[in-house]
Amino acid sequence: MGSLARASDDFVRQIEGYGLTTVEIHYHLPDYPTLLQMFAFQQYDEAPTFPILKKFLEYWNREIEGPLHSVRVAHKRLIGPQEWRAIDGVISIH
Repeated sequence: MGSLARASDDFVRQIEGYGLTTVEIHYHLPDYPTLLQMFAFQQYDEAPTFPILKKFLEYWNREIEGPLHSVRVAHKRLIGPQEWRAIDGVISIH
C-alpha cells in the first residue's frame, strides 16, 4: 500500500499567509547592564500582528533576566496569491 505525499509544515504555513520573519533583539546583560547583547532568529509568522513573535517576547519578559533594549523585525511573504494557483488535473509522464 503506497503512502500519500504530504506537504511540509513550512509550505502549508506559507500557503496560509505566513511569511519569513527575521528578528534582531538587543538586550542588556544582567551582570553588565551597560553592555548590549544581540540575539537573532527567523520564524514563519503573520504580519502585521506577529502572534508568534509577540508570544516569544512575552516569554522573554517573563522568564529571561536580560531586559530588552530594542527589537527589529523584517518580514517577507514568500508565496503570494499571484504566485500560487491550484490546478485540478493530471500530468502523465511517459
